[in-house]
Amino acid sequence: MSGYITDELRSWIGREATYTAPEELGQASIRYFAMVLGDDNPVFSDAAFARSTRHGGVIAPPTLICETNQLFQNPPDANGYIGHAWSLPLPSNRFMRGGNEYEFHQPVRPDDRITVRWRLVDIYERETSRAGVLIFVVSEARYTNQKGELLAVNRETNIHQP
Repeated sequence: MSGYITDELRSWIGREATYTAPEELGQASIRYFAMVLGDDNPVFSDAAFARSTRHGGVIAPPTLICETNQLFQNPPDANGYIGHAWSLPLPSNRFMRGGNEYEFHQPVRPDDRITVRWRLVDIYERETSRAGVLIFVVSEARYTNQKGELLAVNRETNIHQP
């Protein structure tokens, strides 16, 4: 191994960042997200229909809270990204998404005011035959509503190439 995982970098494991949305999610956001997905399920857009289902009202497509930046109040970064990012002391900003694992605990509703707590879970490196050393950064986002109820967990892996 090349030793990119320094004590300083390792000290980031366990750090957290919490963001709370300034307002409720809203039925319009749910409807627009479903439209972008091309999902015409009326439980996402038709209040009368949704009331007749086991959900008792409009719910959001499951990944909406994991994909929205409504929680983040800062301006875009130098790359135009407008969301949470760890400013890790890495030898390069070159990275790619390594995947997400989702757990959905209950439906998200229009009147939910979402809080997300990001936690940096792990940082490790692997030698690869094609790309050389890669640094893997694993973080977990836990989404709760205004009642403190767990809605979803998003475990995300980003891969950095020095």
